[in-house]
Amino acid sequence: MSGDGPTAGVNFREAGDEGEQEVMETERNVLVGTYARAPVVIKSGKGCKLYDVDGKEYLDMTAGIAVNSLGHGDPDWVNAVVEQASTLTHVSNVYYSIPQVTLAKRLVECSFADRVFFTNSGTEANEAAIKFARKFQRFLHADKKLPATEFIAFTNSFHGRTMGALALTSKKQYRSPFEPVMPGVMFVEYGNSEEAIKAIQPGKTAAVFVEPIQGEGGIYSAAKDFLQALRTACDNAGALLVYDEVQCGLGRTGHLWAHEAFDVAPDMMTLAKPLAGGLPIGVVLTTERVAAAIGSGDHGSTFAGGPLVCHAALAVLDKIQNPIFLASVTRKGLYLKDLLLEKLGGNPHVKEVRGFGLIVGIELDVQASPLVNACRDAGLLVLTAGKGNVVRLVPPLIISETELEQAAEVLSACLPALDANASS
Repeated sequence: MSGDGPTAGVNFREAGDEGEQEVMETERNVLVGTYARAPVVIKSGKGCKLYDVDGKEYLDMTAGIAVNSLGHGDPDWVNAVVEQASTLTHVSNVYYSIPQVTLAKRLVECSFADRVFFTNSGTEANEAAIKFARKFQRFLHADKKLPATEFIAFTNSFHGRTMGALALTSKKQYRSPFEPVMPGVMFVEYGNSEEAIKAIQPGKTAAVFVEPIQGEGGIYSAAKDFLQALRTACDNAGALLVYDEVQCGLGRTGHLWAHEAFDVAPDMMTLAKPLAGGLPIGVVLTTERVAAAIGSGDHGSTFAGGPLVCHAALAVLDKIQNPIFLASVTRKGLYLKDLLLEKLGGNPHVKEVRGFGLIVGIELDVQASPLVNACRDAGLLVLTAGKGNVVRLVPPLIISETELEQAAEVLSACLPALDANASS
C-alpha cells in the first residue's frame, strides 16, 4: 500500500534499530528453523494496517492467523492490558483470581457450557479435551477394564502440533517426522455422515473431534446434517462430541460460536486464537456431565487463566459479543464474497470462493504462493490454506468495507502472478 495514511513520511527506524536484512540474518543464526517466514519485519500496527521497519504500510487480511479480531492497538484492549499489568499479572492456579473467575462465568453465560478449563493455546486446549474424554470414559465405566480410548478425526483437519493434537491432525507431513504419535485415531472423510456413523463405535470411541469450519484445511464448512449425524452417533455410542473452534469461533463467522449456525451442541468445545486479542490463551468449554469426571490434580497449568490474559479477554468478549458487532461481521463477509466473485470470478485459475462471515477461501487450480507473494509486494497480507492452493482471508473483524474493496482490488491486480509463475 502507498504510504498515504497517518504514518506517511514517518521514518520507522529509530536509532539503534536493525534494518530488515540484519533482523532476518540474526533470526537465521539464533532461532530454530521451524518457520518459513515471509521476508517482512513488522514493527507496528494500528487498526487493520501493519508497518514494517522501513515504514511500508500493509493491509492485514491475516490478523495474526485469525487472532487479532479487534485489529492492532484497540484502545479498550490496550487499556485493559495496561490496567491489569500494573495491578496483577500472574499468581498461578494455587490461588483464586478475579479476572479468571469473571471470564469463566461470562463464557458459561454465552455458550452451551457449564464449566471452563483454561490453557495457553489451541493445541493445549485440544490436549486437555483429549484427556477429559479419556477420563470421562473411565469415570463412566469404572467397572470396565478397558473403557473407550479411541478418537475419530477428519480429513483436512488441523488440531495442533503437540503430540495428542498432532495425532488428530490429518496432514501426514505434520505427523510423520514425529511418529509414533498417540495411537487409536481414525480419520474419516469430512462431511461423510455414513462413514462417520460406521466409525463411531460403543466401547471403542471415546470422542469425535471436528471443526465446524476447517481453516488450515482449506475453508471447508460442515453441513447441519453432518453435525447432527455426529451428535446422534456419539449419543448412541456413548462417545463425546468435541468442536474445535480455535480458528472459526468467537465471532469469525458472524455467530458468536460457529456451531450456532447449525444448532447442534457439542459436549466440549475448544477455543483460543482471538479470545485474548493477541495474548496467549486457550479454553475448553464443557458440560457438567463431562466436568463431573474431572477431579483435583487430573490436569493443570502454571500460566493458564492468568489475570493479565483473562482481563484482556474480557475486553475482547465485551466487543465481539455485541449483536450489532456480530451482524456487521455477517454483512462484511457477504460483501467480501461478492467483491471477490466480481473481481476474481472470471479468472480461469479461480475455482471457488467460499466461506462464512470473515473466514473466506479462494480455491485456485494452482499453488497460491505466487499470488500471496505478489499481494505482499503490493501491500496486502494474505495466507494460504488447504494443499497450498487456497488463499485464506481472515482479517480483523473490525475491517471496513473500504478496506475490503482495497483487498479485492489488490488480489485482482496480482492475479497475473499465477500465469507468470506457470510460464517461468
